[in-house]
Amino acid sequence: MHDHRHVDLRAIAFHAMEKYGFEPEFPRTVVQEVDGLDPAAVVNRGDGIMDLRPLLWSSIDNDDTLDFDQLEYCERGPDDEIHVRVAIADVDAYVKKDSATDRHAAFNGTSVYTGVETFPMLPDKLSKNISSLVPGHDRRAVVIEYAVLPDGSVRGGDIYQAVVRNRAKLVYEEIGAWLEDAGAIPQALREIPGLDEQVRMQHAAAQRLRKLRMEQGALDLDTIEARAVMEDGSVKELVVQRENAARHLIEEFMVAANGVMVNRLGESGVPMIQRVVRIPRYWDRIVQTAAPYGERLPAEPDAKALAEFLARRKEADPETFPDLSLTVVKLLGPGEYMMLDPGAEPVGHFSLAVTDYTHATAPNRRYVDIVNQRLLKSILAKAEVPYSRRELADLSEWLTDRDKSANKVERFMRKAAAAVLLHDRIGESFEAIVTGASEKGTYVRLFEPPAEGRVVLGERGLAVGQKVAVRLKKTDPYNGHIDFERLGGRVAIRSFGRSRSQEVRQRTSRPSAPAETTARQPRGRYRHDGKSSRRPHGR
Repeated sequence: MHDHRHVDLRAIAFHAMEKYGFEPEFPRTVVQEVDGLDPAAVVNRGDGIMDLRPLLWSSIDNDDTLDFDQLEYCERGPDDEIHVRVAIADVDAYVKKDSATDRHAAFNGTSVYTGVETFPMLPDKLSKNISSLVPGHDRRAVVIEYAVLPDGSVRGGDIYQAVVRNRAKLVYEEIGAWLEDAGAIPQALREIPGLDEQVRMQHAAAQRLRKLRMEQGALDLDTIEARAVMEDGSVKELVVQRENAARHLIEEFMVAANGVMVNRLGESGVPMIQRVVRIPRYWDRIVQTAAPYGERLPAEPDAKALAEFLARRKEADPETFPDLSLTVVKLLGPGEYMMLDPGAEPVGHFSLAVTDYTHATAPNRRYVDIVNQRLLKSILAKAEVPYSRRELADLSEWLTDRDKSANKVERFMRKAAAAVLLHDRIGESFEAIVTGASEKGTYVRLFEPPAEGRVVLGERGLAVGQKVAVRLKKTDPYNGHIDFERLGGRVAIRSFGRSRSQEVRQRTSRPSAPAETTARQPRGRYRHDGKSSRRPHGR
């Protein structure tokens, strides 16, 4: 029997990476290649690169983030338009196709955030320094422009390469609280002239974008996804990160920027990789889920009808809405990448209520974003497209698999960390919700702490979304197992209900990212893509 007090969760994380087919460490060739880079030579290269350093660029992210992928800047336009510029880190300027660094990044496909250990797609010297839009340094970027009209619609603008400088690293929790009139004005907004007005303008644009997307049927789901808080190598607690106005701001800006990118690629007649969420296969079960609430959803999949039902439930019962959200997320199915030929009928993104969508705003963390960046730059340079249709189709299939595998690693590590935390509570009873019920097994999530595990006794007859009382039987962090038995009748539950004070805790060990938001992630909120909106922005 292992002593839970001496469980090496970092070693377990490395093992999980290898188990699911990732390379957790960088080969010597990659390290040598990155060490040989001359960042100044890239930043100072002419080639018609625009100089946008004078603009009041800023980033909004988690307080511990170092791999900055995007900056934002707005200006007032005619007829109450708000003109938006989103600067995306120009990772391709440093990572050339088929280089050792590129091959390793393509193999892993994504950064993996376990809460215990982060496994970056690119070495820290790149993703947290040379190619990161860190404050106070000149950096190469791809800038996407668009106008947000008063009704929330988007008019796409130009896309080009530039040199930018991040003026302020803003933090989600501080900016969100300030925008919601629940916190003091952050220090950076006090000290940098015009920055408070700039962020207010960005917020106004995001509110327009969000209002229209929700009217068009974007799904606003709010699930509970806990991350481990580590202290001296041990799990201190599990916390859930909440959404706020600042996270919505970044998510909306990235969704719009990704849409502009897709349109530009489509207009140029090149094949591309899109991010899609297909029409739900289990729509009939979603209809059944709505029925007990007195709601009748259409027989055929209808995102707007589903969105309106969810909005009504969120308003009627916000405390239990995460439980309903979790049920719907399970039934919607995952997002995937797909190669799309020029002029082909798009599959669309059911959950975002958009027809054309991709991932292009987090190239330090997702490989598909680098691919799209290269496609765009070939168009700007009027050069040959760097990928064949076959390469893009193969990459779509591979990166979809990597995305699913990254979710498996992260889910495994959430269970491993929770198993360590719960070891001393074996025999206790908890209230839970069923999150999965199939021939593969029946799984539940506790309300407090928000840990997930399997029901190994009394599981027959349980259905997704059902509330149930369970007793903790066993924990095994090495295999990511937490075992429960179902309890019948009314029982005294010592850990009853969800602690809202813990649920809204704002600490997290993982970078956050909206854009599919809605994504990358993690965390509390889904803008459903089959996973949380963990850091990679833009579902």
